[in-house]
Amino acid sequence: MYDHRCHTVPDRIVNVSRPFLRPIVRGKAGKPVEFGAKLDISVVNGWTRLECFSFDAYNEAGNLPTMAERFREREGYYPSRILADKIYRNRENLRFCKEHGIHLSGPALGRPKKDEIQNKTQDFLDECERVEVERRFSLAKRKCGLGLIMTKLRGTIAHSVAMSILVLNLRKIQCALLRLLALFSLFMLPQENNLCSVDIN
Repeated sequence: MYDHRCHTVPDRIVNVSRPFLRPIVRGKAGKPVEFGAKLDISVVNGWTRLECFSFDAYNEAGNLPTMAERFREREGYYPSRILADKIYRNRENLRFCKEHGIHLSGPALGRPKKDEIQNKTQDFLDECERVEVERRFSLAKRKCGLGLIMTKLRGTIAHSVAMSILVLNLRKIQCALLRLLALFSLFMLPQENNLCSVDIN
């Protein structure tokens, strides 16, 4: 800094035990800067997928075309709708979605036109469904260990995050099995009652 007459150092060390950590400016009240990994997830039919993981501060809006292409490779077609945060609604992403027939939720860029008719009901429903991603983050932090990562190495932190997402999906399988067991028990109970009534008579 003294030799180059500057006040910034690229990739400066902010944590001695984890020198790969970078400060990520979030602008939240009480926590303007956070240190740790930054990740993007997608939720499709209740299944959570880890889309991007990095220790560097990156703009997540640039990952939307890549995530849509990955979805096409898995399913064979592009998604009909993408329910994303406002940061994803930039000109490049809107152009990409328009070219591939994808509805990107949220208001249009710029000032609203005078003769434009907004479908407030659809916008409200899209926002309600988009909250599912935030719920997954909250559930992963509270129940699946994403908020309690104590490992020190870059690789072990990445594995811990991936395991948290895996446990999140295992919880979905567990809930599905419990529902199936409850449904099975409901079908079995009336038959047992009928048998008992026949025996009593």
